[in-house]
Amino acid sequence: MIYYVETGLYLVLALVALAIEVWAFFDCLRHKPSAFEAVSKRTKTFWLALTGGALAIGVLSVLGGGGGGLLGPLGLFGLAAVTAASVYLADVRPAVKDAGRGGTRNMGPYGPW
Repeated sequence: MIYYVETGLYLVLALVALAIEVWAFFDCLRHKPSAFEAVSKRTKTFWLALTGGALAIGVLSVLGGGGGGLLGPLGLFGLAAVTAASVYLADVRPAVKDAGRGGTRNMGPYGPW
């Protein structure tokens, strides 16, 4: 009984991690390369490789049944993959998104003016 609960929990964690990794990869794919350079972040190629690798690890984690091994959501590579995707979403995405809109020119404390 405990085995099934544990396996189900690992599978749910693997699916959540995969969702984060898919979001990060496809968001990175849709931005222009010049936006990354404009905000002094690494290149688009770097972030595509990083989020693409994270996505590959996430897919392997889900296809492996979400087990707790090295590729599982709580394994070494699974945690590194989710961390890489999360860094992109938390740090790079907001900066690149603002650069695509023309930056933060004429921005006051409560929005544009």
